[in-house]
Amino acid sequence: MGGADEDRSGGFDRGGWFPPLADTEAGDHINEVYGGAAAFLFGRRTYEIFAGSWGALADMMTSPIGAALNSRPKYVVSTSLTDPKWAATSVLIGDVAKAIRDLKAQQDGELLVPGSGVLVRWLLANDLVDQLNLITSPVVVGRGTRLFRDSGPDRTLERVSSRPTSRGLPIQDAPPSGPPEHGPYRARVCEL
Repeated sequence: MGGADEDRSGGFDRGGWFPPLADTEAGDHINEVYGGAAAFLFGRRTYEIFAGSWGALADMMTSPIGAALNSRPKYVVSTSLTDPKWAATSVLIGDVAKAIRDLKAQQDGELLVPGSGVLVRWLLANDLVDQLNLITSPVVVGRGTRLFRDSGPDRTLERVSSRPTSRGLPIQDAPPSGPPEHGPYRARVCEL
């Protein structure tokens, strides 16, 4: 979603597709979501990307997102990160599910997960997601890292709110509400 030089793992060379679609309303929404977070939860790879940009570059640090990230606690799920350099960062080890449940219970506000697809899938599989904040772009990139893989978990999402921006980007807030119902297909005949 970022610039042309975003995560190039796996030979991905199609970065920078999102900025031309972004509009003021989507930016305001993202600023609001980050501004409302009490703390942030990251996977290691996303943490390192954010620490090197939002946590290090002066113009990014002073933006609304950077201000939120730099003034609030950050937690990283990692087995390899031992000495985080970004201020107010703690590494979660051991029983991570219990640690996250404890964090959620202790926070006076939201524990926000920016990106971190591997972590989001793990959180969904362990029923630790209270709500997904999604901005869906009308673009099919064709390859790259997918948020939802070919295999589980299956979840039904309730729609709490859904609104388009003036450029047509749907913003949706949707909490998972359990597995979807599966049943037989019922063909409908439409008469013209």
